[in-house]
Formats: sequence, C-alpha cells, structure tokens
Amino acid sequence: MIKIALTGSIGMGKSTVAAMFERAGVPVFDADAIVRSLQGPGGALVDRIGERFPGTVRDGVLDRARLAGIVLEDPAQLGELESIVHPAVYDARVAFLDKHRDAPALLFDIPLLFETGGDKEFDKVVVVSAPAEIQRERVLHRAGMTPERFQSILDRQMPDEEKRRRADFVIDTSGDLSTTEAQVRDILACLGITAAR
Repeated sequence: MIKIALTGSIGMGKSTVAAMFERAGVPVFDADAIVRSLQGPGGALVDRIGERFPGTVRDGVLDRARLAGIVLEDPAQLGELESIVHPAVYDARVAFLDKHRDAPALLFDIPLLFETGGDKEFDKVVVVSAPAEIQRERVLHRAGMTPERFQSILDRQMPDEEKRRRADFVIDTSGDLSTTEAQVRDILACLGITAAR
C-alpha cells in the first residue's frame, strides 16, 4: 500500500483534488472533515471544547467562529485546542487505515502536513498549488473571510514555495478542472496505480 499525503496552503484546491483522487478509486482520509464531524452538532469533542473554552458552545453546538477568534490570536490557546483535537483525529486515521488495509493506495488530505512534521509518515507527498493572486481571489470569496484573517492564516502556514520544494509531486490548480484531473491521473500512473474510469 502506498500512503499519499495531499497538502497545500489555504485556497489552493485540496478538496477539489482530493475528490478527483477519490473518483479515481483511491480512498481519501479528509482530516478537516473529521474535525468538522468531531466538532459538529453531537460531535464527540463538543463538550470538552466547551469546558476548555467557555462561551464557545451553546445548546450543544460549537460556535466555530467564536472559537477561531480565540485560538487564532493566541498560540497557547491554539495548542490547547490541538491537544484535544489531534488525538481524536489520530484515532480516526488508525480506523481508516484498518478499514482500507487492502487498498493499493490511500490519500490523506492534511492541510498542515509539513507544519506538524507529518510528512515523514507518508510514502509520497502531493502539494496542490496555484499563483498567489488566484489563491487570494479564491479565499476572499469565502463567507466570513477578510484580508486580515487570510493573512493570519497564511502567517501560520509554510510558504507555498517551500511546500512545492518538499513535494514529490506538485499539482497546479490554476487551470481548468480537466487539466487538474489529468495531473491526478498522471501521478497515479507514475505510482503504478490503475485509476478507476
């Protein structure tokens, strides 16, 4: 089994590319989706987060914007949140590996792969990338995003140029979807994996 990590900075197209790998028959572990599930209504971490960050949970629902406002401004608070979330994500990853143990390849969509040193756990790393102006345009079209918040997120992420340098493969997402999908299929072929039609 080949364990492939997919990463890239905010707004580079990770989710789109992950969906392309999945359509090609590669099971995908989406760390962000796991976190949303754990923090969503009835999620396993809602109560613990509410206890640690008073005022962020009301009627069993986590106010993600309020939580982000707390942790994005204070690295110590972010560390506290990560100490709650990361072990649960790890457990979900172990279960995913067990479920798909016979697959020829697995893809792990992990936004902060290099920043956390997680790249060493994978056989190959794929970085999604696009020019900075395209990235900025994509991100600033998101609901609730401001230029200041975007910059705050970028400040916590490794620069795109460095991610590209460390990657085994780079997918340029600045073109149309068919061009991006062709790059996904080329990577799979390079790894000796037959893509589903």
